[in-house]
This record gives sequence, structure tokens and C-alpha cells, in this order.
Amino acid sequence: MSGTNSFPKTPRWDALRQWLLALRPAPLRVDARERLRVVAGASVGLLLTACLTEWLMPHGGGLPWLVAPLGASAVLVFGVPASPLAQPWAVVAGNTASALVGIACVHLLGDVPEIAAAAAVGLAIGLMFLLRCLHPPGGAAALLMVLTGVKGWTFALEPVLLNSCLLVAAGMAYNSLSGRRYPHPQVAAAAPVSAGPTEAGVFGEADLEAALAHYNQVLDVPPDDLRSILNEAGLTAARRRITTLRCSDVMSTDLKVVEWGTPLQDAWALLREHQIKALPVIDRARRVVGIVTLNDFMREASLDVHDEWPTRLRRLILPTPTSHSDKPEVVGQIMTRQVRVASADRPLAELVPLFADTGHHHIPVVGPEARLVGILTQSDLVAALARMDRL
Repeated sequence: MSGTNSFPKTPRWDALRQWLLALRPAPLRVDARERLRVVAGASVGLLLTACLTEWLMPHGGGLPWLVAPLGASAVLVFGVPASPLAQPWAVVAGNTASALVGIACVHLLGDVPEIAAAAAVGLAIGLMFLLRCLHPPGGAAALLMVLTGVKGWTFALEPVLLNSCLLVAAGMAYNSLSGRRYPHPQVAAAAPVSAGPTEAGVFGEADLEAALAHYNQVLDVPPDDLRSILNEAGLTAARRRITTLRCSDVMSTDLKVVEWGTPLQDAWALLREHQIKALPVIDRARRVVGIVTLNDFMREASLDVHDEWPTRLRRLILPTPTSHSDKPEVVGQIMTRQVRVASADRPLAELVPLFADTGHHHIPVVGPEARLVGILTQSDLVAALARMDRL
């Protein structure tokens, strides 16, 4: 027998393990200060609601002056004040309408409390969807009416409506004083529909609306907060990405190269044909031995002297027909031998100062055994940074 206590690795066990992990609660990403704010707000809000309700509606005949679902409403109003489920209309209309549904079910189905309870909760949810006031404690309010056998229609007004209005008023005051928007706007201001990204982020309003429609579930986050969260996540990812980008991620790999003995005419033709400014010079093992640029041609042709420079450039490029020449004939004679190279896995961020401060425009990138694998240009760097900036 094996001495280990591990469970067998079977598909059935893996499925059970995943199901058990799904039951694990997610961490609450709020600090101690925010938790204290919520606890204090719910306590103060319910205290004020209870005191004012008792003063405005002296209880008698055993009628309660504070309904239990209000505790759940307080969690939403003070704990997640940006939630669509916690907005004033959701709290007031959701609780009140659900209480009316529960009372109606007591009248119609009171003889069968099991059916009355189920019908009250289901119909209350349907009515809250219809009135756009979905509020989880509303289901509890409907159920409470059935369980306590409430038949008086005024109970939906006193205390349910009164409780809800007072709690919302306390939530407005407390959340505003503690730095939270409440009520939180749920409908964004009209904006022109754009097929592409907007200045506010990498996706537009229409894109977000389409994604939410495809999600097709009640989302407990207002659209503007969701947009801000997604944009912030994209910005964080972009910042991390720029620090982890390697030369191999952005370098050009469609290389045009020459060798030491490549005729100047052929090298010039490559530069002109592909509209590039530099050609790495390699040996037979593809190791970099130099680089030839447009500046090298201009220097050899003395193009700083403007008189007859087309003639001098043509004379430099064209091969000499005789066996002896008084000018350079091949790339190796005009190339720059001291070449700064970068390894393919070098962080891109380390090369930004090199391009900015030293005047480099092209840096050959080498891989294993120092063999040429690509070239990094200022254009490649700017394009990478531009992508990060858009994100």
C-alpha cells in the first residue's frame, strides 16, 4: 500500500475538486477602513430609520415598526452603494411592490401557505424586473407578508415604504459624507456611437453595451464603474507589458542583410528597393561584423559638399571596370565596424535611453551563438510604445 494520502487523479475526482473550489468564497478586496465605513453606516442608518419610524408611526396592536428585510437593504445601501440593486428606486419600489405582492398572495392563496410563499417570491421578482427595481430584500419582503399572514394593504406603506424611504435618505447622507456617490447614476449620458476605441479607453460605449447584452445576466456593477474597472485593468496590463516586453517581441525579422564582399551597387539597390536605412553585415555564420547605412554612403561620397554630389554618389556606387580602383568597391570597405547589438531576450525598456540619447536608429538583435535573428529600429520601438499608450 502506498503511504501517501493523496486522492487518485481521475476525471471524476478532478470534476468534484473543481466543484468544491467553486464553493469557496472570493476575497473581499476592501481595506479595514472601508469595512468600518460600511459597518458604521449600516448601524447608524438602521438606528435612524428605527427611531424616526417609531416617532412617525407609533406602533400598536402588535404591528412591527421595522421590517426584517430592511437589514438586507442596509447591506446593499451602505456596503455596495454603486450597485444597481442598491439604488433608491430599487430599494423603495422593490420593497414596497414586493410587500403588496405578498399581501395579495395571502388574500388569494392564504389557505395553502406553501404555494402562497412560492408564488409571492416568484411574482415579486417578476414585478421588480418589470418595474426595473430588482432588489434582493424585496423577495424577503414578499415572503415576510406570507409568513406573518399580513392582510392589511396599509402595511406596505407603513412600515415598509416608510422604512425604505428613511433608509434611503440615511444612505444618501452617509455615503455622500463618507466619499461614496449615492445615488449612483445608472444611465450614461448620450454619446456618439463610434465603431472604434474612444479617448476614454480601448472600447466604446456601443462595444460595452453589446458585451453586456451577450452576457445576458443581471450584473451587480453599474456600467460606468465597469468601464472604469476594465480601463484600469487594461492600463495596469499595459504598464506591466512594457516592463516585460523583450526585443524579440517587437523586432523586425524580415531581414535584408549583406556580407563583407557585397558590391556597393547591390547594397545600395537593397536600401532603395526596400526603403530602409541600414543593412546588417554578417559573416557566413550569420554573426554581425558591421552595419552599412545611408550615412556611410553619404560620407564616402562627400555629400556634405553640394557641388556635383549626384555624380560623386553615382561614381561611388558603380563598380570600377578595371582591376584596380581608387575608391571603395564592397560593403566591407565603408561599413561601420563598431556595432552595438542586443540580445533577443533583453528587456525593451533598457533600450529606450539608447535610442533617445545616443542617436542610434538601428540595433541588430542576436540570438544563440550571437547569430543575427532580427533588427530593432526606432520605428519598431515607437510602434510598441504607441500600442501601450493606446491601452
